[in-house]
Amino acid sequence: MAKLWFKFQRYFRRKPVRFFTFLALYLTAGSLVFLHSGFVGQPAVSGNQANPAAAGGPAEGAELSFLGDMHLGRGFRDTGEASSIARRYGPWFKGKDGNERAKLGDYGGAWSRALKGRVVREKEEERAKYIGCYLDDTQSRALRGVSFFDYKKMTIFRCQDNCAERGYLYAGLEFGAECYCGHKIQATNVSEAECDMECKGERGSVCGGANRLSVYRLQLAQESARRYGSAVFRGCFRRPDNLSLALPVTAAMLNMSVDKCVDFCTEKEYPLAALAGTACHCGFPTTRFPLHDREDEQLCAQKCSAEEFESCGTPSYFIVYQTQVQVDPRCTPNNRCMDRRFLPGKSKQLIALASFPGAGNTWARHLIELATGFYTGSYYFDGSLYNKGFKGERDHWRSGRTICIKTHESGQKEIEAFDAAILLIRNPYKALMAEFNRKYGGHIGFAAHAHWKGKEWPEFVRNYAPWWATHTLDWLKFGKKVLVVHFEDLKQDLFVQLGRMVSLLGVAVREDRLLCVESQKDGNFKRSGLRKLEYDPYTADMQKTISAYIKMVDAALKGRNLTGVPDDYYPR
Repeated sequence: MAKLWFKFQRYFRRKPVRFFTFLALYLTAGSLVFLHSGFVGQPAVSGNQANPAAAGGPAEGAELSFLGDMHLGRGFRDTGEASSIARRYGPWFKGKDGNERAKLGDYGGAWSRALKGRVVREKEEERAKYIGCYLDDTQSRALRGVSFFDYKKMTIFRCQDNCAERGYLYAGLEFGAECYCGHKIQATNVSEAECDMECKGERGSVCGGANRLSVYRLQLAQESARRYGSAVFRGCFRRPDNLSLALPVTAAMLNMSVDKCVDFCTEKEYPLAALAGTACHCGFPTTRFPLHDREDEQLCAQKCSAEEFESCGTPSYFIVYQTQVQVDPRCTPNNRCMDRRFLPGKSKQLIALASFPGAGNTWARHLIELATGFYTGSYYFDGSLYNKGFKGERDHWRSGRTICIKTHESGQKEIEAFDAAILLIRNPYKALMAEFNRKYGGHIGFAAHAHWKGKEWPEFVRNYAPWWATHTLDWLKFGKKVLVVHFEDLKQDLFVQLGRMVSLLGVAVREDRLLCVESQKDGNFKRSGLRKLEYDPYTADMQKTISAYIKMVDAALKGRNLTGVPDDYYPR
């Protein structure tokens, strides 16, 4: 054997080219074997799992698998009912808990995903509606909002979530990996057969085709988050009593559209555009037209003559949009309503903005500073927040120069140091995850996957979950004058809840500042929805423990004649 090996070495040493040729042939052969096994190999499927490909026999199943992975021509397209259902709806909301997923079963393939989606849609309000397959041109996009690509993990849900997070009305998928958002479809409808590419991250679902978009209309959870181009949707409002004073500029538009009215009012330099059927009104937010009392949007549901999917209001009920015109002339277009200052004199009382970490304290400070024009302080010092504009961070919390003081403290001595408090409470499941992300990813960053799967997350929940409950209980017990605000209510009804908070602070807020708060309510302190976990990090034991804490806090709130925790805190 040694002699044979010696001869082999001497043969290649004399002519190195032979060695490299042999090595190249060896690597090529190995690569071909690997690729062949990857394309033809079928995953094991249990007998009780539905698999339409199996109906044609092993050969046919292998052929379909090969075509699906290779994307030959325009790519593999399942023409069955499963593909149609998956394409039309998409998994907008996943199951809320592990039990629901257990009921649906751990199915595989496009058919099972369609069945699971159908069951979920029967239990959940439909969140996205498939509109159709549309032509897309690289020179003139059908959807002209933001876009992003993911050539490995694109899914229908991810695209819809990305667009909905930014307030767009439409989400479109193309080439199996590209996502486009927009407020208006500016292209023609084409045959469904032309949208034939499988999603890169979701086998069995269709994500458009070559220069073809699979378009969905999104049903946003909060109508106040809707946008139309640069304009912010404000809602449906009753016609003001004195129209000429409330909205002084009016133009008749027989071929009415949102674009035309918004552009008209922007050109006239008014911040509000009100659509009233075939009339467009422009004006400012004033006591004559305060934008506080919204009406049911169905009262404004008269379609625009020039737009199929948009409402243009009626002569009695107006659809209102906020343009990008500055409300406060002291502010610049890119920094509107950010003029803030310290209190002119030392405050006579110290008011806490108290919350458990991860409950939205920084966001609440942002809203309060915009609404009042005064800086908020902090019990701590965070250099990153100071650099982002929270100048009250550097002041000692007892300086009296700030409108309120951020604190996460929960001891009796610390609580009794304040004369009053706004107590911000958030769903513990969301608060714990938000604080975990902040701890390992910064104020608007995310914890790494290794942190969620490692020992850090269980240890964090074990230490922080009891604190969530004791924090609220301590403030209810030792606080002198406590205003309870639920984070979820603040998101859902911003004006009403912010008004309660500012009222406790003893500041009168101008209507134009509230309008600016609405347009910049997220600020720079909201995490993007792109990196949401695709699984529930809470184990059954964690859920059991946290549910007990929720019931404890709920009972404490109701014991003080306050509204209990929101219903969506439990059951989980």
